[in-house]
Amino acid sequence: MKRQLVSFDWALKNLLRNKVNFEILEGFFSELLQQDIKIKNILESEGNKQSSDDKTNRLDILAETDRGEIILVEVQVEGQFDYFHRMLYGASKLITDFMYSGFQYKQVRKIISINIVYFDFGQGEDYVYKGVTEFKGIHKHDLLKLSDIQREKLPEIIKVADIYPEYYILKVNDFDNNARDSLDEWMYFLKNSEISEEFTAKGLQKAAEELDLLKLSSEQRAVFEGFIKDRRIAESTIETSLTKGILIGRAEGLEQGIEKGIEKGIEKGIEKGIEKGKIEVALEMIKDGESDEKISRYTGLCLSEITELRSRCIKQTT
Repeated sequence: MKRQLVSFDWALKNLLRNKVNFEILEGFFSELLQQDIKIKNILESEGNKQSSDDKTNRLDILAETDRGEIILVEVQVEGQFDYFHRMLYGASKLITDFMYSGFQYKQVRKIISINIVYFDFGQGEDYVYKGVTEFKGIHKHDLLKLSDIQREKLPEIIKVADIYPEYYILKVNDFDNNARDSLDEWMYFLKNSEISEEFTAKGLQKAAEELDLLKLSSEQRAVFEGFIKDRRIAESTIETSLTKGILIGRAEGLEQGIEKGIEKGIEKGIEKGIEKGKIEVALEMIKDGESDEKISRYTGLCLSEITELRSRCIKQTT
């Protein structure tokens, strides 16, 4: 049996900021990052404040872990060709936002950027991607590691990549609805807003209890239904634009094809006309008794072609 729940992106903005629901977010983070994550608190920034016109673009949440890491979750419905750049900008801005005057560089906060996208983003065969920063030798192809003094001064850092932002991309629409492991169970929820009673991933059963549509108040249900309506309108607009673009492209392609066909036909016709004219001139010169060399010089025909034309003339006269 599966429960129909509110969508995860709406829950991020409206339900999961409550401390009683941290277990849901902690479960999601733990399954994705493959380590136990505990949330200390939910942060606010200019990027995740609610506004009246925030309907179909990013719906994000900033969470601070008990280890001091900052986790940014962004949900993107509409397609954006420069979304890779936006990911970089978002993580970089958080680094500066939480870097206070007088801090040493070693106090730069670890940023984990989780991007849940519902559009065709990038080109690849998987539906979950992880990106880290590593330094690889150009000549010896080894990974640059921390020195002994760095390991002593920075005991909490295991490898160089731990210092830099870490990126995760979840391409929800590319998931095939086959839950092979606990992370896939979360992917199923993200795609279908449903949770099976058999799912065992961390946080999901708590989500099944707290995000049930039937538990919403009348006011919450009205807000959620408005959100779903806005999202469907946005998705329909995108689909309509894509369809229109395809039709225009096909029409332009057909028009170009016709133009090319006409051009090719004219070109071929001219070539045939010129060839026919050469043959007629050659036949007249043969009848006048001109030599093969002169005929070739005037018409551009090779000697074998002229010989064939001479035999044709002989056959016509006999």
